[in-house]
Amino acid sequence: MQSRTELRKHNNRNNLYLIIIGVIIIISIIGGVFFHNKKVEAEQRERTFASTHFNPNVTIYGVKVGKLTVNKAMTKINEKADNVIFFRNKKIISERDTNTQTIDKQTVKEYFDKQHTDLINNQKYTYNSKDLSEAKEKLKKMKKASIIYNIAGKKYTLKAEDLVGEVTYKDGKYNFTDIKNLTNKLNDINKEVQTLKKSYKFMVPVGNKAKGKTIITVTNESYGWGIYVKKAKAAVEKAFIDGTTELDGSKYIYGDGYSTYAHGYGKSNNGIGNNYVVVSIKNQELWVVCKGRVVVHLNDVVTGTLEGGKGNQTPKGVWYIMYKESPSVLRGFNDDGSKYASKVQYWMPFTLSGCGLHDASWRNDWSKTAYLRGGSHGCVNIRPAEIRSVWSNVSTNDAVIVY
Repeated sequence: MQSRTELRKHNNRNNLYLIIIGVIIIISIIGGVFFHNKKVEAEQRERTFASTHFNPNVTIYGVKVGKLTVNKAMTKINEKADNVIFFRNKKIISERDTNTQTIDKQTVKEYFDKQHTDLINNQKYTYNSKDLSEAKEKLKKMKKASIIYNIAGKKYTLKAEDLVGEVTYKDGKYNFTDIKNLTNKLNDINKEVQTLKKSYKFMVPVGNKAKGKTIITVTNESYGWGIYVKKAKAAVEKAFIDGTTELDGSKYIYGDGYSTYAHGYGKSNNGIGNNYVVVSIKNQELWVVCKGRVVVHLNDVVTGTLEGGKGNQTPKGVWYIMYKESPSVLRGFNDDGSKYASKVQYWMPFTLSGCGLHDASWRNDWSKTAYLRGGSHGCVNIRPAEIRSVWSNVSTNDAVIVY
């Protein structure tokens, strides 16, 4: 049996063990709480950081923005990222234009929201410019673009690689900065197909027949059309970018004179069509042709005074009826410099210089030789009793052939 002394020592030893274990437990608890609090604090710092800063491995438009705020990321991207795509020397090139903003804060914020995590992670996030990527692909396709340009019944093949020297994509727009070859090509096509200022053979009426045996050479003055090269270039450029393979050139033509309407495009009879007016200076005759038939034939009109210089002569060539006005007052200057104002019932001008068809109630001499010394200031005078038939059968934009 143990003595009381030994038993007491044994109990004291056990109590000491219990105290030590208790102390260890208490220290463990305190340490656990301490380290837990530290961990919570660290996670909270991470959450706070992650709420305002990009994750470490984030690249936007080729620029690393890891651990940056939205504002600092935006600044860095605008300082370093490419923002322009060139097609130059048949190559696609990316560059940076210091005068062009690459990205705005809202876009950077959208990228931030996409990569945001509650806690920082090392995953890689890469965001490329959708606009620049699409522009690069379009310019690659443009290198191979080919368009069929239809105009006046002819087809012309336009190839981007031959006609485009440089294209710049910037600020969402494609700018063709070197298209001298395209300009030259369209000008060459225009020389082939335009009818303005072109001369050709034309069969004029004889008596009451629209097609007589008299063939004359006439020149389109204000009548006719040409390629509006500026508009045609823009259309071709857009077609190259959009991948359009065919263009209707008739949408990009112009006219001359009073309006920019393209006269005679697609019409038969050298572009004159079947409705027109013919004036013979030599015979002092006028014909109005409608639907290919002579509907008015006047044998005694008076044209501009022939003698005394060209100032009062009726200009030869092919013109068009600019507009019709009834009644009207014709104003101008006499040969002595005095002004005149003549009232007419019907006025149909065909030149910008003031020549037109009209009645002349003041005229007494309607002879075949009246125009030699006593003709008009350039207009075609018509008897008041006959003017109505002309007015009723002539329309705005009808060709007027003076020979």
